[in-house]
Amino acid sequence: MKQKLVFIVEDEQSLQALMEHWITRTWEYKSRVFTQGEECLEHLDEHPDIVLLDMMLPGISGAETLKAIKEQHPEIPVIILSAQASIQVALETLKLGAIDYFSKPVEFPKLKIAIENALQLNELTKQVQLLRENLEKQVHFDNIIADSSEMREVFRLVNKVKDSDIAVTVLGESGTGKELIARAIHFNGNRKTGPFVVVNCASIPHDLLESELFGHEKGSFTGAHQRRIGKFEQANGGTIFLDEIGELDLTLQAKLLRVIQQKQFDRVGGTETITTDARIVTATNRDLRQQVADKLFREDLYFRLSTFPILLPPMRQRRSDILLLAEHFLKVFAESHGKKGLGFSRKVLKLLYEYPWPGNVRELENSIQRAVVLTDGNEIRETDLPLAIQAYAEDPAKAQVDAVLFEDGTAIVPFEKMKEQAIKHALKITEGNIAEAALRLKIGRATLYRLMQKYKIKG
Repeated sequence: MKQKLVFIVEDEQSLQALMEHWITRTWEYKSRVFTQGEECLEHLDEHPDIVLLDMMLPGISGAETLKAIKEQHPEIPVIILSAQASIQVALETLKLGAIDYFSKPVEFPKLKIAIENALQLNELTKQVQLLRENLEKQVHFDNIIADSSEMREVFRLVNKVKDSDIAVTVLGESGTGKELIARAIHFNGNRKTGPFVVVNCASIPHDLLESELFGHEKGSFTGAHQRRIGKFEQANGGTIFLDEIGELDLTLQAKLLRVIQQKQFDRVGGTETITTDARIVTATNRDLRQQVADKLFREDLYFRLSTFPILLPPMRQRRSDILLLAEHFLKVFAESHGKKGLGFSRKVLKLLYEYPWPGNVRELENSIQRAVVLTDGNEIRETDLPLAIQAYAEDPAKAQVDAVLFEDGTAIVPFEKMKEQAIKHALKITEGNIAEAALRLKIGRATLYRLMQKYKIKG
């Protein structure tokens, strides 16, 4: 791996030597030392990975140097070092584009952490830029956007099976995009001109599911006022996608097995045997093998369906796709909400990359859509993201335990955790003003004090 280059812009010789020692010998980065801002600007074509910049310099000031760096190379992270321990000065430098601020004397262990974070954020920013430039070139099927090795393996399997009539089962957690894989198999194969019919076995009441799949004859049950054509007939010559196949009861499993083996079925209440040429693709997030052991799923059907399994990995196992997908969703939702040119802050990029995404692609999509709606600026910030992700940013270990997967695939945090986050956010927005925070939270000050004590929140 290429050794990172750190520019040190500092006119105090003793601090120069100390910083150079820490950076080159202890932290093992390359370094270049400059005593003036003008010298630093003349060498920016060496593409430093980070700049440590003193505010009080001979010649042009640190603030002017920072402004010039950001105008010429906005991607280079800059950490400000200043003898003035002033909040006002810190805020001004951050507004000019500095990524962090340290007052002197510098605490080197903390500086090391800041440099590491800045370098990581910079790498993520470069990666996003590369993804933006190559978005249309990435391997994809239909609406699937991915470039990870794990998804390339999925695409390889889709290519192998797309022109075959073999039964395929797509396995994966909720929200990973199993229906998109089924669509990719259909629309990239030799059945693409035929119908693609979707049946979610979990969303249809059990007493209506048989009619939904196979149709019924007039008068076959109460409310059957006319003949109905089922999904298997509608899918003739194309593909039927049975999502959540593990929800079928044993009676319907037997009928499905007949369709797979003989390509035949009967409508509910009918005597005519109907033939179908529908290709069957199924999906589940359940462990069918365990259901077989528990006598909840037919073993013969299981072996029929598992002839060609395709395992769709969760987002946490294909992190290289996270930023690619986030950029895609941002572009789509920004355009639909009239907010073109919207981007992510560096901290949000890092957070999106590190968050475990228990709700997978669906949670990522919902989170970006929510953030686009909420943001009032030119970038998505942490406060625009769902509370579960904000909680992860504050305490990754605890948030991973506390996060709960909702039925629609999104992640939430328990109500107590939401209250704690709301109080912290209110105090942050009001800069610690208890009365104002209580007013905005619409609770009494005494209640706020009690909750702050409960959650160990300092005022």
